[in-house]
Amino acid sequence: MATEMTTQTTMEQLTDRDLSEQIKRVTKESHVRAENTELMLSFQRGKVTLQQYKLLLASLYEIYRALEEELNRNSDHAGVAPIYFPSELARLDSIEKDLEFFYGRDWREKIVVPAATKRYSHRLRQIGKENPEFLLAHAYTRYLGDLSGGQILGRIAQRSLGLKSSKGLSFFAFPGVSSPNLFKQLYRSRMNSVELTEEERNGVLEEAVRAFELNIQVFDDLQRMLDVTENELQSNLTHSKPRNTLLIQGSLITTSPLLRTVLGLFVVLATVSVGIYAL
Repeated sequence: MATEMTTQTTMEQLTDRDLSEQIKRVTKESHVRAENTELMLSFQRGKVTLQQYKLLLASLYEIYRALEEELNRNSDHAGVAPIYFPSELARLDSIEKDLEFFYGRDWREKIVVPAATKRYSHRLRQIGKENPEFLLAHAYTRYLGDLSGGQILGRIAQRSLGLKSSKGLSFFAFPGVSSPNLFKQLYRSRMNSVELTEEERNGVLEEAVRAFELNIQVFDDLQRMLDVTENELQSNLTHSKPRNTLLIQGSLITTSPLLRTVLGLFVVLATVSVGIYAL
């Protein structure tokens, strides 16, 4: 009995010293707050809109571009090498495919991101230059979060957006990971093997909390962008006076009900005539 208790205590002590468990513990409150942002609640309720999803993808592109460029640049660093899995985890190419699906080939000229996204990207590039071991905190919170909820969120997005196929949902797919649960175990084991000084470990833990806070700021900024857009649209609809107009050869003219009816019949007849001629 005493031996069993000693073994259990030893295991608990080992677990408490694991970096993955320490990150989980210090980010618990921030994790809950992130899940309860308006944007994430829309996902969980299955009410995500196309505009929400497109704006989110644009921000994810900027964030993952910074993260993965810094991981690539520091792939030989002692604090990065053990958790460097580009073939299994890299998201940038997938996000680019999704953005092209929704925005077209010129998506780079169309996407917009809020200030919070730019701050997040700047922070990733800063630590990539000054404290590469801190990238571990961001990689862990992002990639394992994506692996944990990716498949569920992907199905929710597909239903909410009415997508008939997986096009536009590449971000949620990890073809290089056959078993998410087993891979997460491997990742945590690799992360826990990273040798850090006490100061470096504390820095990584603080950075993990910062990662969640930066995410929350991005979610809130994205929602504010959506709210402003919706309010402007509603304002335009409220203050605009309805006019009965018709565009003919580049000229905007006001029409009477009788004229609209006659012109409408003319358009229908012309359309039918063209259709018959085409056959």
